[in-house]
Amino acid sequence: MSPDFKMMKKAMQCKCPKCGEGRLYKDGFLAFDLRDQCDVCGLDLSKNDSADGPAVFLIFVLGFLLVPLALMFENIFSPPLWVHGVVWTIVALGLTLGSLKPIKSYIIALQYKHRPRDWGEE
Repeated sequence: MSPDFKMMKKAMQCKCPKCGEGRLYKDGFLAFDLRDQCDVCGLDLSKNDSADGPAVFLIFVLGFLLVPLALMFENIFSPPLWVHGVVWTIVALGLTLGSLKPIKSYIIALQYKHRPRDWGEE
């Protein structure tokens, strides 16, 4: 298995980028708060700087995917406008809430890999 695939696998499981064991987030499905440090290896997670990167990345990816799907849905089924509002709101919220943590974890793992000095690692 390549190192990049391992890093992506850890990120999708929301695990620590250093040890791959500790959880990154506090308990709860909708808890997007990071822990202060890894509960296994002690990595200081407060040094991450993901900022709005995961949200912006998600906006671009979901916009790229959902707009063509909505247009195809319209051409195939021609539903009333309120159906579009209900369907695409549910789909967009579900995809956003389901993928924000793994994407943020992946960006944190990339920062840990490519900027180890920022984390106190050499």
